[in-house]
Amino acid sequence: MRSRSLPPCAMRRSERSDTRKRRHGGAIVEFAIILPMILLMALSVFDIARAIQANMILVSIGREGGSLASRSSGYSYTQIMDSLAATTPPLEMNTQGMIYITRIMGRAESGVIRNIILEQYRWQQGWNQSQYTPLSNVWSCGASGGTSWASDGSCAGLPSPGATSPTANAMTGMLKDGEVIFAVETYYRYQSLLGNIGVGGGLMTPLVGPNLYALTIF
Repeated sequence: MRSRSLPPCAMRRSERSDTRKRRHGGAIVEFAIILPMILLMALSVFDIARAIQANMILVSIGREGGSLASRSSGYSYTQIMDSLAATTPPLEMNTQGMIYITRIMGRAESGVIRNIILEQYRWQQGWNQSQYTPLSNVWSCGASGGTSWASDGSCAGLPSPGATSPTANAMTGMLKDGEVIFAVETYYRYQSLLGNIGVGGGLMTPLVGPNLYALTIF
């Protein structure tokens, strides 16, 4: 009984079909390998976008807070900070954020201008509800003897403007004698979706946060 061989055209079709199957199988394997990396990259971009949005909100409320505080609008600092925090969604400002408003004045002493602290307030609602309570970078109440936080969020015990007034860490050497500015600090503890994850080759996903900070001088 004779064996029958396939015609040349049929053999070529069979070879092409086998080649396509091998290529298709290889493509599936390659896609399965790179898919986790694609997902990590997409999540990293999304994470960075969320952090940028959070930082923009902090800058925005800082500017608004400085404007309101400097205009003597009739609102207390506490009311201003409560109003600012109410405009921050999707941020969870009550539990993850903090606000400080500090009034600073330039004072000439022996021919040198020193920026002194006149008042400082912290956002009491956030302080009472949050475990996130960062200290002010401008100046921290309690750092000087006799000063402490009062129940209304003000720094009590500050001396009258003079040589014993504490020095602010803001706009150093840039104020005129008697010039008053407001420093509004906004903080947020950002919770990253990923953190630092190794993706191979010594590469890591970017770590965003955890502490976001904005300072506005008005």
